Amino acid sequence: MSLTTSDTTKSAAPARKRGPDRTHWLFLLPTLIVFTLCIALPAVMGIFFSFTNSVGYGDWDFVGLANYQLMFTDPAIMWSFGFTLGFSAVTVVVTNVIAFLLAVGLTSQIRGRVVLRTVFVIPMVVSPIIIAFVFQFLFARSLPAAAQAVGFGPLESSILADSDLAWISIVIVTAWQAIPGTMLIYIAGLVAIPHDVYEASSIDGAGPWKQLLTITVPLMTGYIVINVILTFKNFLNAYDIIVGLTDGGPGTSTRTVAMTIFSGFTDGDYAYQMATATIFFLITLAIALVQLRLMRRKEK
Repeated sequence: MSLTTSDTTKSAAPARKRGPDRTHWLFLLPTLIVFTLCIALPAVMGIFFSFTNSVGYGDWDFVGLANYQLMFTDPAIMWSFGFTLGFSAVTVVVTNVIAFLLAVGLTSQIRGRVVLRTVFVIPMVVSPIIIAFVFQFLFARSLPAAAQAVGFGPLESSILADSDLAWISIVIVTAWQAIPGTMLIYIAGLVAIPHDVYEASSIDGAGPWKQLLTITVPLMTGYIVINVILTFKNFLNAYDIIVGLTDGGPGTSTRTVAMTIFSGFTDGDYAYQMATATIFFLITLAIALVQLRLMRRKEK
């Protein structure tokens, strides 16, 4: 039986693309409701109250941009922004460099590398506040006692009490807790590199150091960008480790933006700190968009 022209046209016509059915929406709806109630709605309310003089309860009046104008002339707020960005940048470098070197070592042909991977992952599963309290004891007591025993003057007193050095302890502890997760991503990338590439370079006379610089690092660029984005985002929101170590001290020398914003809930500066949170959100969003653009450019 021969096909008619209409039949041929119908069979050649592309099938209509079906959209998501009701089942998809039913699965999406609970998450959408939780996201709206717990994240989107509080964010919108916070931005709204940043234009008022609210203390978090009771009556309030609109004050326009007064909170924002005051914020940009407040040295404490400006310091918290500077410290947060500076601390995040330094910790990103420390975390990624150490994690990358550990990943290279743990993917090489060494004995016990599986056991070592397990050991290095332990910090990732421990609560940050517990880690902070443990290191607080080490920096405040154990390290000064050891320094006094060997006569090393610079560390005979706790660096947590020194406004010029306290930030170093925060970088050390934050990086120590973040390195395992970063290292696992690097290990996944290193394992995906074909071994034939290294064999070919060895035949051409390339040593381990040259292979690292000319093969490993270029092929790992995508993973490096991903880790930089993830760690920088996490460090911008640093809170619990700093609370456990220094509580923002000495004075306000290690106070982050997150700690400053949270203080508004107890100090009667709710609307003022909501203005701070709004600006911090815009800065974080701008950084995220830049990082996303770099990721897309790298994929091309």
